[in-house]
Amino acid sequence: MYKFKQSGDTYVVSINNHQEVATALTAFCAEQGIRAGEIHGLGAVCEATLRFLDPVTKQYVDKTFREQMEVSNLVGNISEKDGKVYLHLHATLCRADYSVVGGHLLSAVLNGAFELVVRKFDLKLGRRFDAETGLNLYDFPG
Repeated sequence: MYKFKQSGDTYVVSINNHQEVATALTAFCAEQGIRAGEIHGLGAVCEATLRFLDPVTKQYVDKTFREQMEVSNLVGNISEKDGKVYLHLHATLCRADYSVVGGHLLSAVLNGAFELVVRKFDLKLGRRFDAETGLNLYDFPG
């Protein structure tokens, strides 16, 4: 599903072609015991589902793009929710006509290469649902 090299708290990760990016990245973090950290990367995908939260309705709106696109930027963070790895990812995707779409990355199917840097934080970082915003926010107990 992926290959990686480690240097201290930093991992350089290459996801195998045709994998679903969020699934592979979640598996990587779980298998390496990464429960808090940051992610950045780039690559190419042939399908991606982006979402955004409508702050009025507190409902997510998803849109799937089925075309070859360059991932010019993927950023995110790693935390834990309900005892499992929780990824919060955003992506900027470049289309063949050089237009760009972006947002919260729900899923993406790799088509080409996907290269990431993952940095592990030495702390516990949880999430809790916030009814006011409709989001899973960092949980910093008092």
